[in-house]
Amino acid sequence: MGINDSTALRLDNTADDAPAYDREHDHHALNAMLNLYDADGRIQFDKDKAAEREYVNGHVAAHTIAFPSTAQRLDYLIRNRYYDGEVFARYTPEFLDAFYAHVESSGFEFGTFLGAFKFYSSYALKTFDGTRYLEDFPQRAAAVALELADGDEAMATRIADEIIAGRFQPATPTFLNLGKAQRGEAVSCFLIRIEDNMESISRGINAALQLSKRGGGVALQLTNLRETGAPIKHIEHQSSGVIPVMKLLEDSFSYANQLGARQGAGAVYLNAHHPDIMRFLDTKRENADEKIRIKSLALGVVIPDITFELAKRKEPMALFSPYDVERVYGRPFSDISVTEEYERMLADDRIRKTTIDARQFFMTLAELQFESGYPYIMFEDTVNRANPIEGRVTMSNLCSEILQVQEASTYDEDLGYRHVGRDVSCNLGSLNIAATMDGDLAASVETAIRALTAVSEHTSMDCVPSVRRANEEGHAIGLGQMNLHGFLARERIHYGSEEGLDFTDMYFMTVAYHAYRTSHALAVERGRAFAGFPASAYARPAGQGNYFDKYTDGSRSLEPRTERVRRLFAEHGVRIPTADDWARLRDAILRDGIYNQNLQAVPPTGSISYINHSTSSIHPIASKIEIRKEGRIGRVYYPAAYMTNDNLEYYEDAYEIGWRKIVDTYAEATRHVDQGLSLTLFFPDTATTRDINQAQIYAWRKGIKTLYYIRIRQQALEGTEVQGCVSCML
Repeated sequence: MGINDSTALRLDNTADDAPAYDREHDHHALNAMLNLYDADGRIQFDKDKAAEREYVNGHVAAHTIAFPSTAQRLDYLIRNRYYDGEVFARYTPEFLDAFYAHVESSGFEFGTFLGAFKFYSSYALKTFDGTRYLEDFPQRAAAVALELADGDEAMATRIADEIIAGRFQPATPTFLNLGKAQRGEAVSCFLIRIEDNMESISRGINAALQLSKRGGGVALQLTNLRETGAPIKHIEHQSSGVIPVMKLLEDSFSYANQLGARQGAGAVYLNAHHPDIMRFLDTKRENADEKIRIKSLALGVVIPDITFELAKRKEPMALFSPYDVERVYGRPFSDISVTEEYERMLADDRIRKTTIDARQFFMTLAELQFESGYPYIMFEDTVNRANPIEGRVTMSNLCSEILQVQEASTYDEDLGYRHVGRDVSCNLGSLNIAATMDGDLAASVETAIRALTAVSEHTSMDCVPSVRRANEEGHAIGLGQMNLHGFLARERIHYGSEEGLDFTDMYFMTVAYHAYRTSHALAVERGRAFAGFPASAYARPAGQGNYFDKYTDGSRSLEPRTERVRRLFAEHGVRIPTADDWARLRDAILRDGIYNQNLQAVPPTGSISYINHSTSSIHPIASKIEIRKEGRIGRVYYPAAYMTNDNLEYYEDAYEIGWRKIVDTYAEATRHVDQGLSLTLFFPDTATTRDINQAQIYAWRKGIKTLYYIRIRQQALEGTEVQGCVSCML
């Protein structure tokens, strides 16, 4: 018999008679002590753990509705439209009882106060009035796993175990939404092409609205739009260029959000050789006119190799009219390799062009990054040399790690699709490197790939048919990583050291092997490969440009370069794939294909790192004790994963480590990732624009695909440092 409404009301009111555990000042005060040294000059890690227990056992327990049994809980949540009944109907009541008993016996505890606070404030299911909690972390993991497994009991258990053990963490939209009746989509991010016509611009704005309200970050490519002053219907000086479109998009993102749970977020990308490039960059200047200033929209610049070469040779840099390029070449500007066609376009009188100083362009980029952290940078030719899929990658996403081929759509005058092209949705989730190394790495990668694939299979973005088509044909996913610095420090390895670089190389190669192994197994099980497989580098004969030649041609050793890393893998029982392993996998893929067009992408991992108690992504920590501002609670302090008073020397922050070691680390991982890695560079407060420019050039030369934010350490105000404060220098 289910819980009726009156019983639910009685349960809800029991909290009013409970002890007064709503003592934010208690757990908040305990957490704040994490940032103060004790009398012996040691960090008080135990205070943060005490804060977590006070918060969970006090505040959360007093505000959680308890149910007599799993069956009664599910009955109540489904009947009252908290949970999606169709998800749970795929399983027998007997399995659900056993499954929930299993996850609830896991002994799960949050590693930090911030992890617990983040989960209960941002992810946990609450009553509609927001005053009571209806699930804990294992129960949220269970709901996510049940929907992803789609009735497969063994898979549901595997996914739940991976999440609860902290080995795999789905991205925020997936973890926030699955299993719920009132929800957004489970997909993390989208990329949309805009072509040089009003129909495409209108469709692009509509896509931004529709996708943003469903929970994703949306990036749009503006490279194909004609420049300011270009002709319209052969009448000169009519086009307003890209900035008015940017303003429309910014307003769209500010309006659309995911049921108020996440603010809309967008980015726009423009090629460096677009005539509006300097106006585009000026929109982020601190003193920009309000008519053009872009406040919340992120900017990204696509830079081909020729731009660097022109700067090196001290030659002017030509900017080409997209309108003319498309007339001459018969295809949009973004689909042209500027590096390959530069001299021909320069000599072609049919293409209008202007010039700017190439070196000044790079200095302008550095100035703006110094001021605002923007723009993101995509190194176009580096990306496309590494791209295994037929076609060109012309842009990235809101966090600069998604790199996929798109195809233009065409429209009728009523905005109906004449031809449905392909745009990008990517389903993200990350492995905790430390927990994965401690467990069964091969099994964790396989479960994660299957879970992310389930998101692609069970998501249909009908609101944007070009996204739906690409998802149905390609099943692209993005398996990421986090906690590299935490793991290295735990193992007494310095970030960016020879051993640290060696581990990064071997780890990412091993993950790649098992990701492709799993995608091949999925192709066999589904009886088909992704739609573009026959034309991809995966289908080329061995030794003739096959994607896996780099692992099988003997050009490099696939063994660790250092004895420490060799021992590390052996001690954790993780087997590194050999050239023969890769050759066998390559041959199997040549025979059967792979199911996922794209497999890996390393995002920044913000909130999910906190609830997982991991260092973010694969970059170094920004501070030993990070300070966060969290809503009404104010400042919250977060200790780096695995940090103790005895291993602090391995927790140099990103500003101390320096950008070169960060780039070197990302370069080791990049060679094994088919998409991109969200790379933030950190600079001391003494940095100049010249330093940022040098870092851009170094990253390009090292084969980095994209650059995300630029962070400059802020100087402490003179006289304001608090003695005994762990993080007061930030």
